[in-house]
Amino acid sequence: MDKKYNYEELLDIIHQLRSENGCPWDKAQTHESLIPCLREESEEVVQAIENQDMDNLCEELGDVLLQVLLHAEIASETGAFTIEDVVQGLAEKMVRRHPHVFGDVKVNSKEEGLALWKSIKMEEKRQKNLEFS
Repeated sequence: MDKKYNYEELLDIIHQLRSENGCPWDKAQTHESLIPCLREESEEVVQAIENQDMDNLCEELGDVLLQVLLHAEIASETGAFTIEDVVQGLAEKMVRRHPHVFGDVKVNSKEEGLALWKSIKMEEKRQKNLEFS
């Protein structure tokens, strides 16, 4: 294929697959029915990494991305969340958990960086638990 697709076109393809005139298999999928696919595709990513097979890794990462996009599309159809919400939440988390990159905190090693990440994550979970108590 000579056509180069961009992210927005990919999102449109996923939307079309689940649309009224889309693919019967894709339209029938639910979060639950996609669990085996997500597990299989994730394991294939691991295998490609272990085999140091970069061509296969690229393909398998695409398959995992497909799973993410399908789940987001299904959630969007029910009003639960959108792919934009997923992207926003992930970006916020990365900035929040990396104050040594996006703030003024200093770390001197990957171990310190990981410890900081874990500390921030634990505090976030504690705060979330307080909200639901």
